[in-house]
Amino acid sequence: MPHRLLHRLAVTLFLIAASALWTSASAQFSSKTSGQGSSVVTTPYVRAELLAHAPQGVAPGQPLWLGLQITHQPEWHTYWKNPGDSGLPTDLAWTLPAGLDAGEIAWPLPKKIPIGTLANYGYEGTVLLPVPVTVASTFAPGPLVKDATIQLRASWLVCRKECIPEEGEFTLHLPIRSTTALSGAAFEAATVAQPKPVLAGTSGIVPDSQAQIADGNTLQVSVHGLPVALRGKTLDLYPETAEVIDNAAAWPQSWNGSVWTAKIPLSAQRSGSPGMMPVVLAEPAAPGHATGADTRTGYRTELKVLGTWPPAASMATVSPALEAALKANAALAAGAAATPTAGGSGASTLTLTAALLGALLGGLILNLMPCVFPVLAIKVVGFTQHAHNRRAHRVSGLAYTAGVVLSFIALGALMLGLRAAGEAIGWGFQLQSPAVVAGLAALFTLIALNLAGLFEFGHFLPSSVASLQARHPVADSFLTGVLAVAVASPCTAPFMGASLGLTATLPAPQALAVFAALGLGLALPYLAASFIPAVARALPRPGAWMDTFRKLMAFPMFATVVWLVWVLGQQSGIDGAGALLILLVGLSLVVWALSLAGRARQWMATVSVAVMALLVWAFAPHITHVPTAQAATQASADGWQPWTPGAAEQIVASGRPVFVDFTAAWCVTCQYNKKTTLAHADVIADLRAKNVALLRADWTRRDPAITAALAALGRSGVPVYVFYRPGKPPVMLTEVLSVDEVRATIAQL
Repeated sequence: MPHRLLHRLAVTLFLIAASALWTSASAQFSSKTSGQGSSVVTTPYVRAELLAHAPQGVAPGQPLWLGLQITHQPEWHTYWKNPGDSGLPTDLAWTLPAGLDAGEIAWPLPKKIPIGTLANYGYEGTVLLPVPVTVASTFAPGPLVKDATIQLRASWLVCRKECIPEEGEFTLHLPIRSTTALSGAAFEAATVAQPKPVLAGTSGIVPDSQAQIADGNTLQVSVHGLPVALRGKTLDLYPETAEVIDNAAAWPQSWNGSVWTAKIPLSAQRSGSPGMMPVVLAEPAAPGHATGADTRTGYRTELKVLGTWPPAASMATVSPALEAALKANAALAAGAAATPTAGGSGASTLTLTAALLGALLGGLILNLMPCVFPVLAIKVVGFTQHAHNRRAHRVSGLAYTAGVVLSFIALGALMLGLRAAGEAIGWGFQLQSPAVVAGLAALFTLIALNLAGLFEFGHFLPSSVASLQARHPVADSFLTGVLAVAVASPCTAPFMGASLGLTATLPAPQALAVFAALGLGLALPYLAASFIPAVARALPRPGAWMDTFRKLMAFPMFATVVWLVWVLGQQSGIDGAGALLILLVGLSLVVWALSLAGRARQWMATVSVAVMALLVWAFAPHITHVPTAQAATQASADGWQPWTPGAAEQIVASGRPVFVDFTAAWCVTCQYNKKTTLAHADVIADLRAKNVALLRADWTRRDPAITAALAALGRSGVPVYVFYRPGKPPVMLTEVLSVDEVRATIAQL
């Protein structure tokens, strides 16, 4: 029975683990979000809000506007449709109900933003990017539908001297039959700020307005029909076509009666040769208008380009020698000296060997991490089963090793593939998805209930599946290895960090070899034990004690469920954790009902499945919901501040040392260090004595900025602990902290 139990458990775990792995991949491809389910996204640099204006409700022929309002922190800006010499325009991707069609952004008048020898076009202060929406005559939401769900995925580049790419997902429930006009003033101001045609009622083309190519490197621009109020004033010109004019150049302009003329240099990096050039003309922005109302009026016209364009500049390239040097420097910075090989650049033999050895040692130490403890129970029972059958013992060890190694390779390949697709992820990425955390909690609840004796998997599985043990006796051990990887993968043991960080710089075959070495290290103790007779002789004989031991092992599984619920609470808030607990109770009810016999099973199973379906419908959305109110912006009582990009560098520049804790709620090692070493009275006293600033980078949910910071340190997972010192290189500590190590490092600051 215990033997068949393990097999049935393994088959079920394999099916659930496969579903969890697919959910993880899907979540990573679709979760570039900073505020899913909310109409507001707040970052350290901007506050972005999805607004709507439907004064007559959502109906055919009635006005409907949507828009993203961005409020910038002082000195920060985002970009216009033509960002100028650098930057990227804000991009809006809409998901609307059938019958609603979003148009293009009605870009407000921008401001010219000088950046050294360059010039950009963008927005400071608060700006609303309005989008007109057409309601088709076929729009028919139904008599019971009260709201139209508006979804927006937006991305923007926010810059000061440095630039931070940001993105967010917004959701707005727009009443269909009632008025939505609270943001009417903002949309009215955005309409006023939109450039007007030079000649009212025209498409923008004004007779005799043109741009003549002169001297091969300048445009002689003349514009007719501008308002009388502008005549005699100095104007700014904003080209809608990028990479044509020298945006930062000072150029002469004048008025000839009602005609405005200018001689504008072409860009040395000009890439286009348009036949028509749409431009916007306006008075220069007054200094400080970012904090006040911009009352300028812009005028748009399209200039016909006369003459022959000179050849466009070729794209700037880097010489092969310089490119090789840059790659070598990058590899050295990551701790890997790159050397040319016949098949392209990769790691040197010495560096790759060190990475493989580090991964092997890290995998060995991973067996001592609390993450793996729940799986040890299954392995102990399995070893006891084969204690006096040496061949079966060895086959079980080999099968377990194969399950571990192949699972690590598959997980590594998935991570590398997602990175190649542009995803900013690192080790343990699957537990950054609340759906995967909830799935694992359900999985371990099933394991715990089974170990406790509430049910047997054979009652639920088809007979063809339940009889696999006789035909495939190694399946238990192989799938137990898969389970071990699923549980152990969020952890980072000593020696693992540098090896996993190096995989980002290696070719795929070498990177996968590192993951294979990590898996071999994790499985090595069991593999060795299966081939050493003394271990088998030391194990107790099978007997009645195994049933007691099996039930005892249910409690570590329940403890794992408690941990996963806590992790989900860190991601989705107290409502998400409560929703998961309710669903786990419902799952337990279904399992109990299915374990009954006769008519009781028929009736109770029907009722319990219906109740479970209702619970899933009502509570599952809370699991993946991101709370809109975050307390991360506030300092904790013990002095820790939330980490933001560039914060450590700014503090160090002021002469103060910084300690950064890269952590995550799902990282057991992180939480152990946090509750022990980092909470030790002597460590806290030393940090205060040296006036060390404390920053905590919480990677519980996927954060591209933290992922990039880890990659810059040559790491791919957490925990990572770094001391930054004025005028000195940063110091990285080991993954499992000791009080003596931290205090010794502080003493050297």
